[in-house]
Amino acid sequence: MNLERKIRSLLLNLLFNPNIIRAQRWLTEKRRQMRGEGHVVSVFLQIDDPYSYILSHYLPSLAASYDIELRIHLSQARGDEYQPAAEMLAEYAIADCARLAAELGIPFLDKGSLPPTEYRVGLTNTVASLLGTDAFDEEFRQALAVFWRGDSSAAAIMSSAADSNGNAKKVVADSQKLQEKLGHYCAAMLHYAGEWFWGVDRLHYLLDRLEAAGTMRSEAPDPLLASIDQAMKVSLPVRPPAAARDLPPLEYYHSFRSPYSYVGLQRTFEIADAFGIEVKLRPVLPMVMRGMQVPPLKILYIIKDTHREASRRNVPFGNVADPVGAGAERCLAVFQYAESERRAREFLLNAGAAIWAEAIDVATDDGMRKIAGRTGLFWPEVEAAMRADDWREPVEANRESMMASGSWGVPTLRMGDFMVWGQDRDWMLVRHIEELCDTGDGILV
Repeated sequence: MNLERKIRSLLLNLLFNPNIIRAQRWLTEKRRQMRGEGHVVSVFLQIDDPYSYILSHYLPSLAASYDIELRIHLSQARGDEYQPAAEMLAEYAIADCARLAAELGIPFLDKGSLPPTEYRVGLTNTVASLLGTDAFDEEFRQALAVFWRGDSSAAAIMSSAADSNGNAKKVVADSQKLQEKLGHYCAAMLHYAGEWFWGVDRLHYLLDRLEAAGTMRSEAPDPLLASIDQAMKVSLPVRPPAAARDLPPLEYYHSFRSPYSYVGLQRTFEIADAFGIEVKLRPVLPMVMRGMQVPPLKILYIIKDTHREASRRNVPFGNVADPVGAGAERCLAVFQYAESERRAREFLLNAGAAIWAEAIDVATDDGMRKIAGRTGLFWPEVEAAMRADDWREPVEANRESMMASGSWGVPTLRMGDFMVWGQDRDWMLVRHIEELCDTGDGILV
């Protein structure tokens, strides 16, 4: 492992040390107490971000259920290198949030299509003009609802009341600066005591921290907040339903440098096996090796977030050897050989555990030999595979297929015309399969 990758891996591993995590939280709490401050939860929302709209639905319950000071900021996600495929992200976010809203029972584009761009600007101006007033929080939530319910008439009325005195850009810029200072770049984010939580998908982690801090106002959980977990909870069938026999295969687009890809693997296999569905593994090059930038701030959040997700799923994680470069290429080459031996699944699991839980350097022969041995691969064939270059064409074909489906990142899960992005959408995949299998007689028998 070269010096740069070794230093990067050592720094990442420090982030997962439980003693360091506990010490950081203890120090943050002591600082709060010494300053005489309350428990501050900062929320960064964006008018034309659908995830911000869905999150805003739960903010009144959050403020009412916990002894916190909720600070809502009119912000905007960082573009440029933080959103390498901004147009694809915007299109995917609408489709994803439409499904998410339906599962959570939140109205979404029920009154029409998205209002014209000028209304987005007008709504932003209106909200900005109310900064510092008692009406700010409620009007902000109302503006999000007007926009994402597709209520053009209400948007026109609300926009006409705008009187930001040209201050909207400054309000957004100030919020962006604050968010960057605190350590993030995206919309629909909550910040508490040095930790970040994205949208409703990570809200449960925040609730756990607030409960541990003794801020709950009642022993009983708020019904609306509790309904999020209930909506996302699924049960797998005890045996594959007959109706699943003719379903298309499940395609899993994977990167050896993506911790989310690794964390989502086992659950994806469990879902496919429970329904008797074939899994087609489609590895791609890491984003930075595909010409896409991943800034250090983004890497830092992803690694911390994956650590939480891995802990929740009981997936070994936290001792890392960054495989970027030669390591990733060697894994892709050996994957092709493993697939020919019908050991692709085992190789992905073993390589993932080696990279993300055991700090085994896959760029070395010693490291790859360990993985090959665990997978039952013949070492001379592994060496021959790593010398060959024939893996590049199918890997590029996988990238093109993934991009054509409307996704640019991993893990992407596709099943026929259905596509979701991210390991945290496994429950949506189950819901989709259940719908395909629903014959009216139940599918869990």
